[in-house]
Amino acid sequence: MRNIKLTIEYDGSRYQGWVRLGKNESTNTISNKILEVIRKMTGEDVELFCGARTEVGVHAYAQTASFKTNTDMKDYEIQHYLNRYLPMDIAITSVEDMPERFHAQLNARSKIYIYRATISDVPSVFDFKYTYHCFRRPDMDAMKAAAQLLLGRHDFKNFSTVKHNKSTEREMYQIDIYDDGEEMQISMHADDFLHNMQRTIVGTLLEIGLGTRKPEDITAIFAGEQPASAPCDPKGMYLQEVRYDQ
Repeated sequence: MRNIKLTIEYDGSRYQGWVRLGKNESTNTISNKILEVIRKMTGEDVELFCGARTEVGVHAYAQTASFKTNTDMKDYEIQHYLNRYLPMDIAITSVEDMPERFHAQLNARSKIYIYRATISDVPSVFDFKYTYHCFRRPDMDAMKAAAQLLLGRHDFKNFSTVKHNKSTEREMYQIDIYDDGEEMQISMHADDFLHNMQRTIVGTLLEIGLGTRKPEDITAIFAGEQPASAPCDPKGMYLQEVRYDQ
């Protein structure tokens, strides 16, 4: 049996995230659309594992997924078939045969998300679907000072909407905030992210940048003395990369 790794790019605007289970279960998900085509292609009922479960409305530049199959199709044939039958807002950018032990979810070592926000006076009519627009220019220095307080290993429970009782400690390796005068980008690299953690962090950083919160609020949120800000608009959030051991 072959173990296939997919690298996937998608526009998450009209989907209920990578997967949607529980009381709000939905088949309108990225994973379900891909599974439907894989089943049609192979005639097999496969399991599809992902590197990061992106949430409702979140996009991906490079999601990773894996599944096992008995098909004898060549890698490029699998890629061509999937791209032929998938919706145009989901694209398979590469297909690779992997060792049997590779697992897109269990072997993931870290993840990088990037948030895009326009900061020009007039939002672009061509970018508004995929970037959040700040109507006032944020204070980048205040945001960077707050970001420093997020680095390292912390209990990020208060920066998420997680409901289970598993460990909520995560390690934030790096947060970069930069702009070119027209667009600001916030890049976050962590070993993993809790449910809505990346969006809640960005929402909090944006409020700090706009002056409605202070950088030291980060410490108060960790301590449970203040609530985090509301999650940011998902249309500007992208999964940039899932990293694995080389």
